[in-house]
Amino acid sequence: MLQRGRDSEGDAAGPSTKARGDAAEDQALAFLQAQGLRLLARNYRMPGRGAAEIDLIVQAPDGTVVFVEVRQRSRSDHGGAGASIGAAKRRRIVRAAQHYLMRWRQCPPVRLDVVLIEGAQPQWLQAAFDAA
Repeated sequence: MLQRGRDSEGDAAGPSTKARGDAAEDQALAFLQAQGLRLLARNYRMPGRGAAEIDLIVQAPDGTVVFVEVRQRSRSDHGGAGASIGAAKRRRIVRAAQHYLMRWRQCPPVRLDVVLIEGAQPQWLQAAFDAA
């Protein structure tokens, strides 16, 4: 008998991959806003082929613009949510952050954070990686 898996559209067994991702972003955003950060942009996408996307762009009370990658995994196999952010993904995030900052007259302080959703409470990794 052929076993059918869930695709990105989801089925009666549960929500789609996109719906789970949106829910994780909602949870991360609510967490960050509770910490005093203000939303600037959500799902910022750089134009062009192979475009990079940043899940959340928020601003800290001190003016620091924070680019946030949200990662959610229901299982910790293969290192969990944090292990899924490889070098290529980090480069794409940095490229998109640079593109976003081109609209600013003066470059503010910047930080690249990650919010991991693996349990009930989000895990916030501040300055999780740098632009180098």
